Amino acid sequence: MTEWLTHSWNAVTHFFTAMPWEMWSVWTLTICLLAVGIVGSVVPFLPGPMLIFAAGILHTVLRPESGMSTWGIVILSLGLVLSYVVDFASGAMGARWFGASKWGITGVFIGGIAGMFFIPFGLVLGPLIGGVSFELIFAKKQLHPAAKSAWGSLLGTGVGLVLRLIVALGMVATFFLDALVW
Repeated sequence: MTEWLTHSWNAVTHFFTAMPWEMWSVWTLTICLLAVGIVGSVVPFLPGPMLIFAAGILHTVLRPESGMSTWGIVILSLGLVLSYVVDFASGAMGARWFGASKWGITGVFIGGIAGMFFIPFGLVLGPLIGGVSFELIFAKKQLHPAAKSAWGSLLGTGVGLVLRLIVALGMVATFFLDALVW
């Protein structure tokens, strides 16, 4: 009986001493950052695409043998830039689609930048308030057309959120394809 117990104990200790813990810890960190990055692509509190980018870079630095290639990092960088371009331009494009003037689009941009300081409500209300106020004050529009262009801003922001999620999923797919397949 004691021989079996000793053999079992030796097998368990060999398993844990032979385990490549650094590999598991790097992969765990990477997968956690990727998951939080996907969530962060739709939640205003978290910089999702930036976390996905950081996951790819950290994984490559900490575990070069299963890290990303130069082209994979370039594609990840382009995805990061694209996600922020989509994020900033979507509200203005939606406002333009619903008849906003140059002043209204300027208000959407300024309201979006100012709204980033008042997370989470500022991300939605900032472009709306900026678009309506610039349409009313500078473009001299009535309330109904100004509100219509603000509605377009809100709709554009929603579409931008969906596009940002798609870009984030593409970035995660790029990481896994580059780290595991290419």
